[in-house]
Amino acid sequence: MRPLRHRDFRILFAAVVLSILGAGMWAVVMVYAVIGAGGGPLELSLVASANAVGLLACAIPGGIVADRVSRRWVLRGIELINVLAVSSVVVAGWSGPVPIWHLAIVAFTVGAGAGFFYPSYSAILPRILPPEQLLAANGLEGAMRPALQQAAGPAAAGLLLAALIPTHAAGVVVLAHLIALVLLMFLRPEPAADHAARAPTSVLHDLTEAVRFTVRTPWLLWTLLFATGWVLVSIGPEEVLLPFITRERIGDDPRWFGFLLAALGLGGVLGSIFVSSLRLPRRYLTTMNLVWGIGTLPFVVIGLTDQYWLMLVSCFAIGFAFSYGNVIWGTLLQRRVPTHMLGRVSSLDFFVSLALMPVSMALAGPVAEVVPIPVIFIAAGVLPLCFGVVAILAARMPQDELAHPLTD
Repeated sequence: MRPLRHRDFRILFAAVVLSILGAGMWAVVMVYAVIGAGGGPLELSLVASANAVGLLACAIPGGIVADRVSRRWVLRGIELINVLAVSSVVVAGWSGPVPIWHLAIVAFTVGAGAGFFYPSYSAILPRILPPEQLLAANGLEGAMRPALQQAAGPAAAGLLLAALIPTHAAGVVVLAHLIALVLLMFLRPEPAADHAARAPTSVLHDLTEAVRFTVRTPWLLWTLLFATGWVLVSIGPEEVLLPFITRERIGDDPRWFGFLLAALGLGGVLGSIFVSSLRLPRRYLTTMNLVWGIGTLPFVVIGLTDQYWLMLVSCFAIGFAFSYGNVIWGTLLQRRVPTHMLGRVSSLDFFVSLALMPVSMALAGPVAEVVPIPVIFIAAGVLPLCFGVVAILAARMPQDELAHPLTD
């Protein structure tokens, strides 16, 4: 909790909490806005893919901008855009269901904002906190993100949607982003000495250096390839098909789906807390990839069961394993990537890991028309484990982690 003693971090953290909460609510409101407009899996695939495309298209530019422009102004601009974009859904809803094309544009805009938000948030922390408190600050954010975006946000949206139509519920999303924007206006200017200490380089040079390092570092390259395959086979079923099998097998009440996402988020929170309370595993690369791979097996259960409690437990387990691996991954980037290119490599990691997310979302609906949904979920559960084993062997991770021990 030491980072919260700093005024600017308290302001920033409060704004991030509200922004993440708004994103978590929007994820559920968006689904039911599509359904309210008469959409099915194909239309939800379109809207979800638009969000993913916006995120993907702005991941690398977001990292470059974060190194060249005032981070606080970037964060303020993103929250303003979020307010305007979601407000357009509220206004359009006054005259009836919001058209699918409108929802797709808003989803793209919100996704693009997220692509800029993460690099700027990561880059501003070292400018407002002493180095010894960065890990604690990242831990706070790492625990709060799944708690709010996947648990509290979706659960709150489910409760709102039980009483309001989706466009009215979107008004609460607007309020969260608006308060975040007001808080960010109180952030003080960042130190100017940061830019003076660096020799100017071109955007192409910065990007090329990060790409070259990634390609020449086997553990980094193969983990990113693994993550890309994981996203391709798992994100589409989770984001696009899960809402529909929940409606078909459990019921139409939006709270059923909202609480599944809440279980996913709660698992993420506890996974982050659990791994943070332990020492870094001696076999950190092997452990990370195996936990990620094994952690997708509960998708098999989701695809086959009609028992809601099993779906809840499975979502919890998926969230737990995902965050467990993510905490180790973030630590590896901080400890094994040269400091001067950490921001660019982190941005590249964000981009490459999500490169096939829009493809996964776009394919989920059409594939579900010709392939039974249980088969799709079985593939989503089993294939990532295969990818993880391939990455461990191809990068010779057991030998690498012994040659580069990370002891506290």
